[in-house]
Amino acid sequence: MATGPSSEAGAMAGGGGGPGVFLVAVNGQIESGEFPGFDELYCKFCFVYGQDWVPTAVRVPCVSLKCCLASRACVCGRPPPMALSPPQGLEEGISQITSKSAVAPTTLVWNFPIEITFKSTNPSGWPQIVVSVYGPDFFGNDVVRGYGAVHVPFTPGRHKRTIAMFVPESTSRLQKFTSWFTGRRPEFTDPKVVAQGEGREVTRVRSQGFVTISFNVVTKDMKKLGYDVSPSDMQTPCVPTAEGIHKY
Repeated sequence: MATGPSSEAGAMAGGGGGPGVFLVAVNGQIESGEFPGFDELYCKFCFVYGQDWVPTAVRVPCVSLKCCLASRACVCGRPPPMALSPPQGLEEGISQITSKSAVAPTTLVWNFPIEITFKSTNPSGWPQIVVSVYGPDFFGNDVVRGYGAVHVPFTPGRHKRTIAMFVPESTSRLQKFTSWFTGRRPEFTDPKVVAQGEGREVTRVRSQGFVTISFNVVTKDMKKLGYDVSPSDMQTPCVPTAEGIHKY
């Protein structure tokens, strides 16, 4: 299962972004999907982000040197050097195959964890998560059952998003029959195009299903750069007036 926001906070505390850089840590899970008429589905995900965004690495003590890691100090008394660990989390992944149950006959439950940490110099190109769902057709071929994308929430905290999925459609009845018979349905060569706008105006699609994702978001150093992403209810707290306070 996915962990809570505290895991990102600990990771971000160990690896600062540097001057002019803020961090955004995300974890959560692709919880479930609803695809009437389909069963035994699995999903894939990937993150799409702007050119100023990169998955970040966290600084950890370098264990290659003979340092006393318990006291976090070398024999000479100086703190151990820090090395960069690999980028935190995964940019893409694939889930298990899940089936509907008698308890939830219309819901496919994946509970597939997602976790990643980004650093950037500006909010342009804020990360999006692209989800694609696949399953068998009548002949047992793996075909796409839905594409969808949503931005990572901008405000820190726990969030839940429901994505309306869609599938590309053939442009003619002949192509539709041919693709059904051969098991080669229309699909995108790269699912990341779902998060972009180029060429979408000439693509014929049809709505099909929903996917629910939960996010835990932690940010660091955004206020230092002048970006206030606090929830609106925290910026303007509701304070009761004197008239509404009872006197005893």
